[in-house]
Amino acid sequence: MAVRAIRGATQLEVDSKEQMRDAVIELMSTILKNNDLSSSDLISVLFTATPDLVSDFPAASARDMGLGMVPLICAVEIDVPNSLPRTIRVLLHCETSRNQEEINHIYLRGAASLRKDISQNIAQ
Repeated sequence: MAVRAIRGATQLEVDSKEQMRDAVIELMSTILKNNDLSSSDLISVLFTATPDLVSDFPAASARDMGLGMVPLICAVEIDVPNSLPRTIRVLLHCETSRNQEEINHIYLRGAASLRKDISQNIAQ
């Protein structure tokens, strides 16, 4: 098994606790599914949120989906002018037998525009 990092992001339509929960659960579930991972494979998860998202912590939604035993942390993304608003980014570290080329980085909703070079085309 190797330790790998997986990137992802999603965008909320509005800053609300419900949208935060739905978007984080969708993002994390898609990352886990598309990389054949379970919560026991995760080492740690770092979430960042753009400064316009203040309704809740992304990590609270991850705990709600059963990731309470995984070390989770949130931070504020730097406030770059004209950057994508209402965006949650994730960097997770995991143990996997996949090599780097087999890792599926997941960008959903409006965040799909952020990293077309590494994001995977997935069915939503």
